[in-house]
Amino acid sequence: MAVFVNLSSRFVFCALFFALIHVLSHYQVVVSEPTQDKQALLAFLSQIRHPSRVDWNKSASACTWFGVECDPTKSFVYSLRLPAAGLVGQITNNSLGRLTQLRVLSLHANRLSGPIPSDFANLKLLRSLYLHKNRFTGEFPKSLPGLTRLNRLDLSSNNFTGTIPFSINNLTHLTGLLLQNNNFSGTLPSINPSSLVNFNVSNNHLNGSIPTSLSKFPSSSFSGNTDLCGGPLPPCTPFFPSPSPSPNTEPKTTPKKKSKKLSTAAIIGIVVGSTLGLLLLLVLLFICLRRRSRNKETSKTEKPPVVATGAVPVEAGTSSSKDDVTGGSAEGDRNKLVFFDGGGYSFDLEDLLRASAEVLGKGSVGTSYKAVLEEGTTVVVKRLKDVVVQRREFEQQLEALGKMKHENVLPLRAFYFSKDEKLLVSDYMPAGSLSALLHGSRGSGRTPLDWDSRMRVVLGAARGIAFLHISGKVVHGNIKASNVLLKQDNQDACVSDYGLNPLFSTTTPVNHRVAGYRAPEVLETRKVTFKSDVYSFGVLMLELLTGKAPNQASLGEEGIDLPRWVQSVVREEWTAEVFDVELMRYHNVEEEMVQLLQIGMACVATVPDQRPSMTEVVRMIEEMNRGDTDDGVRQSSDDPSKGSEGQTPQESRGSPRGVTP
Repeated sequence: MAVFVNLSSRFVFCALFFALIHVLSHYQVVVSEPTQDKQALLAFLSQIRHPSRVDWNKSASACTWFGVECDPTKSFVYSLRLPAAGLVGQITNNSLGRLTQLRVLSLHANRLSGPIPSDFANLKLLRSLYLHKNRFTGEFPKSLPGLTRLNRLDLSSNNFTGTIPFSINNLTHLTGLLLQNNNFSGTLPSINPSSLVNFNVSNNHLNGSIPTSLSKFPSSSFSGNTDLCGGPLPPCTPFFPSPSPSPNTEPKTTPKKKSKKLSTAAIIGIVVGSTLGLLLLLVLLFICLRRRSRNKETSKTEKPPVVATGAVPVEAGTSSSKDDVTGGSAEGDRNKLVFFDGGGYSFDLEDLLRASAEVLGKGSVGTSYKAVLEEGTTVVVKRLKDVVVQRREFEQQLEALGKMKHENVLPLRAFYFSKDEKLLVSDYMPAGSLSALLHGSRGSGRTPLDWDSRMRVVLGAARGIAFLHISGKVVHGNIKASNVLLKQDNQDACVSDYGLNPLFSTTTPVNHRVAGYRAPEVLETRKVTFKSDVYSFGVLMLELLTGKAPNQASLGEEGIDLPRWVQSVVREEWTAEVFDVELMRYHNVEEEMVQLLQIGMACVATVPDQRPSMTEVVRMIEEMNRGDTDDGVRQSSDDPSKGSEGQTPQESRGSPRGVTP
């Protein structure tokens, strides 16, 4: 009996023990909480403006939050879906990148901006990434090709720039790649994941031929890239036009079949008849000469008749004649490359056609190519589009622009005009443009554009534009950072693409990348003036100070432009927040930065008459650093031991330095 009781007690104890374990394990599942993921989500939300419905309750489990889904055991966050949730701001590192077990991330249709954080590389298990319809900027995220389990990647309708990397091929499981409606440039890499079924790169700035691996997709996947060619788009054509045959050149025809039918007798008859006819003509001419006196009339009859041959062809290395500029040249001369005086080049159109070409960029007036000729000469050829004027007006305008000679104005070297092609030839500037230096990749290894260099650039550009206004009476009409080129030796600036507006229609739609530089009155009337140039240059100065492009979407509320954004920040007495973060290490130039900001704000006044002239702008910039150096730019501005001696900008009379020819 005692043994039985003892066994019963042990059985009851074991039963209670296993029941307790079951209850505890069940309780553990219920109260499980992804603590680290919760902290990562709170870090993300703390940096983002959001509506009240996304206010996550810190005391509740993260698995119950709006848009958050956990795995069945509630041990980690499985997906985060916040589409069209009103999120505004920039995703920072050390937030969403800590969700290492995340499978789905959907943040589309918000107003998220800035680059994709580099720690997204930690999301190794991510299957789907939806970031479309936001305002993300920067180059294609280098972290994404490392997410080898991605099935679908949608970055469409953002502001991404740069090239599409070949490393996308690392995403071997990719079924959908959507990159349309961005600012990607360069050539398309050969993308060939075997499972890819949805692909779209339309409405970017891509160029070159479409790789064979992508030709299976419809033309709609590539539309909106005017420099893309090859299947399924039209075949690729040469960069430059082939010269059309001269109208004076007779086509060579050899009627072989007809000549074979002529007999020997017929040929002899033709020769004899021609000889007799010629002899008869000579006899008649001799009789006429004998009947006339040997004075004045004799000399007239002996002089051979003059045949009108038209204007002399314009050869490479020579300037165009007066007849050429006024449209009096012969039709055959229209395939000649017309050089300006002092061009210093000795090639012709045939040499240019044989040159290897590389797309430099697509602007509002045409596409620019870097052309390397066979003898090693490198030039830039701009292929103009939508020219509406006739040959006479075109050549008259180019003749005037070819006379612009100033150290801060990029000289035109030659032009070409035909019915189908209009080309401009200028020097190649290997140091690139202000836009590339200012907005290029800001990752590791980048050399920031320091304050001295920015001052040298802005002063050089101002002097060049002032020269156009004063000496050339030319309105630039297309001032933007990509049209300010830098000389390699000393980073002095020169302006390009000037004075071309008269060649185009005033009804042409304004490119969205250029609209940020346009004065308010130009957007309405489409007519550029000296004062609208001042406005555009003011935007350029603000761009140089803030490091933000005029069309950058991360300026704040939707639709705001760069001048209004700067005004709103300054109005709140947050002036320091305006300046580019790359300038913050130059602690002794704050006063100069504020002075240049004041000049820029004066230039972007809404009323044109309230803006200074370019002469006054140059003088005000020079007055900022008066007495420091000969060229008006103070040296060693990053030396913290030196204080700023800049003065408040003052308007003064007289021509700007370097403007008077």
